Amino acid sequence: MNHTIDCWYGVWCKPRQELVAEENLRRQGFHVYLPRILTRQRRRGKWVAVVEALFPRYIFIRVDAQTRSISSVRSTRGAIGLVSFGREPAIVPDEVMNMLLQREDSELGLRKDDRPLFCNGDLVKLVDGPLAGAEGVFDHEDGEKRVLVLLELLGKTNRISVNRDSVVRAA
Repeated sequence: MNHTIDCWYGVWCKPRQELVAEENLRRQGFHVYLPRILTRQRRRGKWVAVVEALFPRYIFIRVDAQTRSISSVRSTRGAIGLVSFGREPAIVPDEVMNMLLQREDSELGLRKDDRPLFCNGDLVKLVDGPLAGAEGVFDHEDGEKRVLVLLELLGKTNRISVNRDSVVRAA
């Protein structure tokens, strides 16, 4: 009786080459999964939504290694090779992969980073406006584009409302 055993394997990719590896592995007929996350990053002075790899430099393939060679993975553009322990490729448990797949937004095909940019009490720095360079304490969001920050001015703590794009984490 001949039966196949599909397993998930981790593929280690070159830096920022996950999409290249994903595309080239698909062309070879592999079932490929690249978990992505929708997050926020500061670009050109504004907080913007960005899609990036959930696990930078890693993607996953599902294959029956007994009936299909996986040796081509290491010569695939964008990939370095399979994640291995010793000479054996590491199998990623189905439970782990199912958990990743279930937590994805079905419409977007990615996870959402629902963490707030800042939490109450975070030390922040103003990077724009008349108070640029001032450090304070994040209080809370004040609408869609504004935040309240506690700043020490003239010996008194003041709550000021500023554009969210003007605030970054203090170093």
